Amino acid sequence: MSLSPNPANPPAEAFTAPPDPGQAATLDDLVVQLRLLKVWAGNPSYERITDRINTTWRASGRPASELARKNTVADCFKTGRRRIDSDLLIAVVQTLHSDLGYATQWRQALRVISGQTQAAAQIRVQDALPQDLATFIGRTGELDQLRLALHDAHRDGVAVVISTIEGMAGVGKTQLAVHAGHVMAGEKPFDRVLFVDLRGFHPDPAQPPADPAAVLDGFLRLLGVPGQQIPHDLASRAGVYRRCLAGARALVVLDNAADTEQVRPLVAGAGSLTLVTSRRHLDDLQPAIRLTVEVFTAEEAIDFLSRAVPEVAVGGDPHATARIAARCGYLPLALGLVAGHIRNRPGWTLTDHADRLDERHHHRQLDGGVQLALDLSYQHLPADRQRLLRLVALHPGQDFDVYAAAAMAHTDLPTTRAELRHLCGDNLLQQATPGRYSIHDLVRVYATDRAIDQDRPQHRHSTLSRLFDFYLATAATAMEVAYPHEQQHRRPDLPAGVTPDLSDRDRAEQWLDTELTNLLATAQHAAIHGWHEHTWQLSTVLDRHLRAVSRFQDAQTLHQHALHLARHLGNSPAEMNALNGLGHIHRMWGRHEQAGDHFGRALQIALALGERAGELNALNGLGQVHWTLGRHEQSGDHYGRALQVALVIGDRAGERYALSGLGFVHLSLGRREQSGDYFRRALQVARAIGDRVGELNALNSLGHIDRLLGRYQQAEDNNGQALQIAQAIGNRAGELIALSGRGFAHLLLGRHEQAGDCYGRALQIAQAIGDRVGELYALNGLGHVRLGQGRHSDAGSFYQQVLELAQEFGHRNWQFEALQGLGRLHHACGQAGLALIDHQRALEHATSLAQPTDQARAHDGLAHAHRTLNQHDLARWHWQRALDILTSLGTDHTDEPEANALTIRGHLNSLAA
Repeated sequence: MSLSPNPANPPAEAFTAPPDPGQAATLDDLVVQLRLLKVWAGNPSYERITDRINTTWRASGRPASELARKNTVADCFKTGRRRIDSDLLIAVVQTLHSDLGYATQWRQALRVISGQTQAAAQIRVQDALPQDLATFIGRTGELDQLRLALHDAHRDGVAVVISTIEGMAGVGKTQLAVHAGHVMAGEKPFDRVLFVDLRGFHPDPAQPPADPAAVLDGFLRLLGVPGQQIPHDLASRAGVYRRCLAGARALVVLDNAADTEQVRPLVAGAGSLTLVTSRRHLDDLQPAIRLTVEVFTAEEAIDFLSRAVPEVAVGGDPHATARIAARCGYLPLALGLVAGHIRNRPGWTLTDHADRLDERHHHRQLDGGVQLALDLSYQHLPADRQRLLRLVALHPGQDFDVYAAAAMAHTDLPTTRAELRHLCGDNLLQQATPGRYSIHDLVRVYATDRAIDQDRPQHRHSTLSRLFDFYLATAATAMEVAYPHEQQHRRPDLPAGVTPDLSDRDRAEQWLDTELTNLLATAQHAAIHGWHEHTWQLSTVLDRHLRAVSRFQDAQTLHQHALHLARHLGNSPAEMNALNGLGHIHRMWGRHEQAGDHFGRALQIALALGERAGELNALNGLGQVHWTLGRHEQSGDHYGRALQVALVIGDRAGERYALSGLGFVHLSLGRREQSGDYFRRALQVARAIGDRVGELNALNSLGHIDRLLGRYQQAEDNNGQALQIAQAIGNRAGELIALSGRGFAHLLLGRHEQAGDCYGRALQIAQAIGDRVGELYALNGLGHVRLGQGRHSDAGSFYQQVLELAQEFGHRNWQFEALQGLGRLHHACGQAGLALIDHQRALEHATSLAQPTDQARAHDGLAHAHRTLNQHDLARWHWQRALDILTSLGTDHTDEPEANALTIRGHLNSLAA
């Protein structure tokens, strides 16, 4: 039972105990509970709540640009919202009631509710316009108006050009926007084109308008931003989006928009054109060129029909075409449907069709010609084609291919393909991109109503079961091909029907990427409507891929849905898998404590059930979490247990992961030889199971170890092998790491030209894929190269770029590296005083980051500066401190060849002489 969305008199218990958010079934219900919580907490003002939140956020280091505003806080207490800022909502809750356990209850309530609206994040974006109509009719006035307005806007220097195309359903807004885009691209090509259906008025209430944050995620990926570089919050995504389009002549088509709130973050920046279609007036979208699209004029409608069916005789009534157009209400959608029907009635004249429409008009109430056109088109279809239309209207996604349609209809591919082609010819389906079919909202409503009237519930249930079985089984097959070394985790025993060719990795990955939106829509629909096993299985099957392509939000939503169902229905294995999946997502988001909680609970369940694969997953996850938090002994314990489990159950992928983890643990503890041994074992396993990415990572890690141990040629060899693998499998991030590592090895060997070439190529890749850390690594390396070549001005420029970028991103490790480089440069230029300042700032960073080897490097730099300034006692103290640190770590080398134990001992001896 839903709560009242606007209680005039809160119940008495609201004042004596905090409300239970678990009672909420919708966002409005949750807002009601939030209002009650505000009353319970003494009804503080919005201003006071905002001040408390910002005090906490400032203390945690949040920048001023991300602080809360009073009106935003007040919006949290308003009903009627489709979306809500969950982080801000939880901050409000914690301000009103500081108990952490209570805040956790609110987080869980938000997750449950978001499970009902998660479809907002399921959206398909395109980097090209849909196909234009072969014979676009009319709209010359609208096109001229649009051209003129755009010309005037550019002439007057209007920075942001937006055109809204508004009108009723079926009036042809999308076709006008697409045609206008093609026309303008023909006159002057666009640098970038982006298209999305915002699903503002989907007939299925389970398909809410698209979340603009999800749209931006898709747009940014199309623009070449790696998934791991995409910010989490809407404002930051919008900022990156506009930076990506800055200076480009881009066309962005936002089709079927719900409201201004949905559109505003998606508007392209200066120099670009944004076309928006909507059934509503978007009056507060400024600056905008506004076009209102009406139905065809009588002349345009007659022209449309004449061109659509030129071979059909008029018959006895010369006004037959005009009568047909009038019966369709001059609505483009209805006219297209009737034209499709006319083409399929050989021997009939236009007069016959006009008479038939008149007869049908007298027997039913019509809505602008659409119902009449749909009735006419549908009732003259063969029975099998009618059935297929009814069934595909039940598909929960935005579009589908012939394999999905064949699964739903339980027919063979040639038959299904032919029927889909006929339905497109009848204008009952659309083929926006080759091989993929969609259905207009109005047609979907009509066909769904026919399905309810004509197909028994059991038949409709069986149709969706076949579709969900197909998606789950095909996804499992694709995962086995794309990630062959992890096959043992994904083997649902389900009939897949006829499946596409997934015989190689490229095909498998392409299918997964193309169908991911439908797979997530399937999981959501299955969870809500009773196919729980499919939701659990998809959560497990897709986990690795969602992480690999950085679809973290989608993964969290899917796993959270699976977790909620598993707990509700008492399915412990499903709960364990969902917890492990959520653990990995929180870990990759940097929420390490939450990740540890999920992995810990998953481990408890796995041990209770004797589920060794789940135990292995949880142990490896805990190992990673503890290592990241600097708990190296605990990390080593978990990775060691994971390695034992992997060896017992024969899970080579889990074994490789545990070995690599142990390698990093020993490296962090200064045990470099042992670290190298584990990386070499990880390399052997990766090669044995054909895990090229694992092999690549192990080789790059070994290159790093060899550099630290002074084995520069071996380091160059390992990074060279890694580079070959990365190029062979198209792994640009791995290629970047290998080039940077190889450049460092060349540098240490005194090969400055080769080092400069490697770092230069690494910089190009980093900038191309948007890897800012990789860019810092390459720029810093180029600084080292130019310093070694004596080109001091160039070296200073590179180091300064590193420092400024690192400060912009708040990356303190790279601020340290830049300061060390500047310190070495100033020393080489005879500016010991400046070098002293640089190395002192570097030491402060290394100390605050608790990185002892970097502290040793900074002490070495300070010692050089003090000796140059004839401050020998201070120089001796710093060199002794550096040597003590290296001795305590059991190593002789750092990342700087001059800052090694042997050289430092020589300096100390020279000072003592």
